[in-house]
Amino acid sequence: MDKIFLKNLRLKTRIGLFEWEKQIDQIININLEAGFDISKAAKTDDVSHSLDYKTISNRVKEYVKNNTHELIETMIENIAQMILEEFDVEYITLSISKPGAIRDSEDVGITITRSN
Repeated sequence: MDKIFLKNLRLKTRIGLFEWEKQIDQIININLEAGFDISKAAKTDDVSHSLDYKTISNRVKEYVKNNTHELIETMIENIAQMILEEFDVEYITLSISKPGAIRDSEDVGITITRSN
């Protein structure tokens, strides 16, 4: 299976358990990898047979902009399910992290893989 990826999509969102977190925009980093067979697109050189990663990126941006969560766990599951439902991918591996959320740590986050 081929893999299409998007790395370090940096977005602002409201996420967290504490009241102060719910009042400020925080940066999250999103990485995704989608399983998609590119052979037909490569053979025909026809974009209609490819996976439109710009549309996926825009959809993720729209979701993050329009939703708030207390937990990264909720956000990551919802985004993974949205991608599986809306795009013709075999699987999605998704990482979301909150840089600076833990003192003395560069980054903290979650990675999941889901499939249809």
